[in-house]
Amino acid sequence: MHSSPARNESTDSSLLLEFGFSNTWARRFDELSSSFHEHLEPARVVFESREHYRVVTATGEREARLAGRLRRGEDLPAVGDWVAAEVPADGICRLQAVVPRQTRLSRKVAGDQTREQVVAANIDTVFLVMGLDGDYNLRRLERFAVMAEESGADPVVVLTKSDLHADAAGARIDAQTSAPALPIYTVSSLLDEGLEPLRAFLAAGRTVAMIGSSGAGKSTLLNRLNGAEVMRTGAVREGDDRGRHTTTHRQLVRLSGGGLLVDNPGVREIQLWAEETALAAAFDDIESFASGCRFNDCRHLDEPGCRVLEAVRSGELEAGRLDNWREMEKELQHLERRRDVAAMRRQDKQTGRLYKRIQAEKRNRFR
Repeated sequence: MHSSPARNESTDSSLLLEFGFSNTWARRFDELSSSFHEHLEPARVVFESREHYRVVTATGEREARLAGRLRRGEDLPAVGDWVAAEVPADGICRLQAVVPRQTRLSRKVAGDQTREQVVAANIDTVFLVMGLDGDYNLRRLERFAVMAEESGADPVVVLTKSDLHADAAGARIDAQTSAPALPIYTVSSLLDEGLEPLRAFLAAGRTVAMIGSSGAGKSTLLNRLNGAEVMRTGAVREGDDRGRHTTTHRQLVRLSGGGLLVDNPGVREIQLWAEETALAAAFDDIESFASGCRFNDCRHLDEPGCRVLEAVRSGELEAGRLDNWREMEKELQHLERRRDVAAMRRQDKQTGRLYKRIQAEKRNRFR
């Protein structure tokens, strides 16, 4: 192995520190870059759209492209990633590798492919944003909660547009039944109400990602938290209160107070990419009830002595929440089977390539 040259003093500039580059990230970067011939520098991905990237380096924000070895891999950089980059004096940076992540907010890609899409990386907190208008949907909130639990970051529910709801306090109580273990805040970005508690999550160098439907008010919230407009906002459609996808790319924004916030395009659907442990964490109330079932393998369908079903009958547990848990449990079990099949196919391809290489070497030896 060839060690890369020592990082110069500019690598430790205040700009990288402002974007969260700590001693821990420095060690991870050094471990990764030591196996490369090239002189590499740390950078953080702040913009991504269809393999078009911008990164922050020690000397400023730069355009970036993927090196061939990274483009051929399956784990592409995401907004929030720290990367090892070739940084020329001017021109486009070449991203050579992704520094191992601390957290990752992911979902399954749309369609039939069994592949992970990383929405944001190395985040400390996830704001699960939902508008108190036509966007308000408790079943979707539960799905967001599973996605956030899998990320490794701390989930926080943010109910926007409280000025549009006749009983915002009641809506918050309802949301607490769908996310019993999570902190929930109601805010009005229009009236600048309820925002101060959210700023506590955006201390200097801390990274927050927002997920929610289009029109939920994510970009408006970002602008208000920053104190100035950094993202364009648009009106929602009449009739369903859904947005027009004003945000079309993922972007990491450094706020005036020093915090870092990832704005994402509105999510039309969430296909989960998670383990069943994340489902258990998001539905810990059902897990708690299940511990009182008569049978250890109770499926909570029609078994005698089922404590979960008793909780539904007594009103302790909402029937819709249990139905949603069942649906997501089936989805994750199906995902696990598909991931196993995909892994076997990749292994078969690797074995096939190895066999062809061995056969080619044998033919060359006997020529």
